[in-house]
Amino acid sequence: MPITVLAGQSFVLDQKMHDLVGELSLTTTVYADTLSDLARAYDQGYTEMRLANPDIDPWIPGDGAEVLVPNLYIIPDAPRDGIVINIPEMRLYFFRAEQTGLEVTTFPVSIGRRDWVTPHGHMEVVAKLKNPSWYPPESIREEHADAGDPLPTIVPPGPKNPLGAHALSLSLPGYLIHGTNKPYGIGMRVTHGCVRMYPKDIARVYEGASVGTSVRIVNQPYKVGIALGRVYLEVHPHLDEDRDLFSEQYAHVAKLILTRVDDHKVNLFWPQIRQAVEQKTGIPLAVGTLNGKRGS
Repeated sequence: MPITVLAGQSFVLDQKMHDLVGELSLTTTVYADTLSDLARAYDQGYTEMRLANPDIDPWIPGDGAEVLVPNLYIIPDAPRDGIVINIPEMRLYFFRAEQTGLEVTTFPVSIGRRDWVTPHGHMEVVAKLKNPSWYPPESIREEHADAGDPLPTIVPPGPKNPLGAHALSLSLPGYLIHGTNKPYGIGMRVTHGCVRMYPKDIARVYEGASVGTSVRIVNQPYKVGIALGRVYLEVHPHLDEDRDLFSEQYAHVAKLILTRVDDHKVNLFWPQIRQAVEQKTGIPLAVGTLNGKRGS
């Protein structure tokens, strides 16, 4: 099908919804579609589309297949300021104060491979680069040379430049949020540690961000949120290297829920909690209700 590429999805944060934005939707394939085509058309990453549609053949979905677009998100547990990137979710959230209220725009991203992990922590944008040249470090040049694909010391702007047309340089030296000349890799662990975005998405972030914009990179495969009196749980597969960090999944989830509900009474739905933890679809599920405050 002809691909009309969306560029980010913006939401004004509603006090009633609290921590939840977006909505699930369905689309229907034509024969030529792949899951990567649909991911790009709906501004999703490949992995999140794959997790949301485990029974769909990603390369030959067939004609008339119904595909779920998982455009529903719990806001990560981080200050709602500037850029927040949740690594296991492979998604960026960009917060801006607008006349209508605090707005968040969210975009899929690619992150670093296991041997080139994307760092976590609090940084800031230190430079905005349009049509940047790429200066591949020696380690990447050695990797390409070993694979029989030698790189020059400088890759000028243009269609062969993997940084695309826009880049934000971060205060951690050597790391960027940038575009790409290979948009079908978005939503995968394919980079050398940088954060990669669809070309239209990075253009929007580039336009809205300024030097000094806060960038927080977090590691939250389990997210808990409250919306309209319900408790929601969103679970993504954790990174392979974090297997020990999240080995006690249910204890970790229980702690997150208790911290988020604070002094409220809560009625939990354990079958839904087990479903979210075991299936790890990345789709928020209602796993409980608030029943007033403790002591009341």
